[in-house]
Amino acid sequence: MAAPIIRRACMYVPSSSKRMLEKSFAMTADNVTYDLEDSVAPHMKAEARSNLRDILNRQRPKNIKEMCVRINSVDTGLALEDLTEVLKGEYLDAIMVPKCESAADLHFITDVIRHLRPDRHPGAGKQGEKEPIRIIALIESAKAIQNLGEICKASPYISGLVFAAEDFAKDMSLTRTPSLTEFLYARSAIATAARAFELPSTIDLVCTSYKGDAGLKTLEEECLNGKGMGFNGKQCIHPSQVAVCHKAFSPGEKEVEWAARIVIADEKASKAGRGAWTLDGSMIDAPVVKKAHAILKHAQVCEIDVNSVRGKWKDQEPE
Repeated sequence: MAAPIIRRACMYVPSSSKRMLEKSFAMTADNVTYDLEDSVAPHMKAEARSNLRDILNRQRPKNIKEMCVRINSVDTGLALEDLTEVLKGEYLDAIMVPKCESAADLHFITDVIRHLRPDRHPGAGKQGEKEPIRIIALIESAKAIQNLGEICKASPYISGLVFAAEDFAKDMSLTRTPSLTEFLYARSAIATAARAFELPSTIDLVCTSYKGDAGLKTLEEECLNGKGMGFNGKQCIHPSQVAVCHKAFSPGEKEVEWAARIVIADEKASKAGRGAWTLDGSMIDAPVVKKAHAILKHAQVCEIDVNSVRGKWKDQEPE
């Protein structure tokens, strides 16, 4: 059984920098995305590709849950060369596809993966063999927002959506403001589409502030704002941002305790044949219990000791 996918922080590393590639293995991050696109100058693309050859054939360290590569977009004509190189990597987990505007972009990527790595196709492997390659689609334009439905069902590999705010702002002739209200419609559409099509990841916009306490405070506020809209992760451009994102997109201590109390009390209520009951003066019914179970499951994926929290509240009774 594959481990649940978690991408609370999605850390970009430019593939043109050998020094940064080496340093990436010491990072603790849910997802490290080696970039062949925006952070790599045109004359450095071939060198960046060959730099990844060694990286993607090295055992993924335990402190990184997913090794991903952001290739160049299909319309640049560079995507095939990128895929031909990076798909040789035995420890590649995911491909991030920029400027994904329609199902056709993902059909192209899917066909290349099927051709070059049939062993990494969903349903191809026998038990114990490598997991399928995952695709994460970057949503960067008005056209992409209008085509979210077809993008979400375009490939059996698709496993998440990412919102690229700067490119979207350029496409729409918007100016980014600290309130982020200009992105409200696009972000809501992305989070809703990912949930509707049961994609595990919705990764929010880059926070451009990262220096000092003020920068990290802004980052935390943006994370909590995104979490409130249905996002479950954030793109990072500096290693200092990762820990803040991991914490913000994990269930909080009080949240885990609340969920544990609900689940324990509900188990007792069910045995007593009670469908609805109260806790702290609030009525608890099936949807609330379902939410509590989801929180505990997410907490376990975030490596929170759920068993000890359950132990603390083992005597909780339904009121």
